[in-house]
Amino acid sequence: MPLFDDRLCTLGEGPLWHPLRKQLFWFDIMGKTLLTRTGDSVQSWTFDEYVSAGGWVDKERILIASYSSLFVFNVETGAQEKLCDLEADKPENRCNDGRADPYGGFWIGTMGIKSEPGAGAFYRYYRGELRKLYANITITNGACFSADRQWACFTDTKSRQMMRVALDSQGWPKGEPEVYLDFRADDLNIDGTVFDVAGNVWIAHWGIHAVRAYGPDGKQVHEEVFPVTRVSCPAFGGDDFKTLYVTSARSGAKEEELAREPLAGATFACRLAFEGQAENQILLA
Repeated sequence: MPLFDDRLCTLGEGPLWHPLRKQLFWFDIMGKTLLTRTGDSVQSWTFDEYVSAGGWVDKERILIASYSSLFVFNVETGAQEKLCDLEADKPENRCNDGRADPYGGFWIGTMGIKSEPGAGAFYRYYRGELRKLYANITITNGACFSADRQWACFTDTKSRQMMRVALDSQGWPKGEPEVYLDFRADDLNIDGTVFDVAGNVWIAHWGIHAVRAYGPDGKQVHEEVFPVTRVSCPAFGGDDFKTLYVTSARSGAKEEELAREPLAGATFACRLAFEGQAENQILLA
């Protein structure tokens, strides 16, 4: 399995292929760090708070979700600009999974630092407004969007069900969420997810070494196996969007597991016959 970056994250998350920079960014949530790599050149930025996910605004700036806010970060200058609070009144919570939607919005989930039941929620930031979408969620994950712009998917990992909801002309949910994929019988966890251009959804199944792709009919169409148990989130990138980048974690692993898996927390990359979508641009106003 090709290794993309051997820096070991406590909780790797939020891989983002910047289509203008042709560069991968990702986060170590518990390390409060944003990482990137271009060829042999590596770079990282450490913040005062947990950071977990982001999306691109323009060539220099990315939106970042932190422990208490959403802010814009300039990767060239290091300048930060706060956009809004994100559960700043809930110090027991932190940010988790997030992704930009096809309409210029950004979906972000929160959760209890200790995964307290029902402590989290999903929000959407769109042109200056942060709106709570769904509450009473334990582990927010799986925010992703179909290539036809019609659907958003998300999950509470504890439920082992991927939900989907239709989107209106501005990207806001319309109607009630419905179950899209159900892994309760297989006892599989849903972590980070992403759609490809053909309508397959790629799911990092935390706990089984694998990212699997499922077609629109729900049937498995592909599997990539990794040398780590705790795969956390996939993202497509590369010049042709046929490289799948996958983050992983060490968080929660016992010493014997880490001894067996020295690359736990590393970031991986594999070439595929499948083509992913370019990450969507976030519109601030």
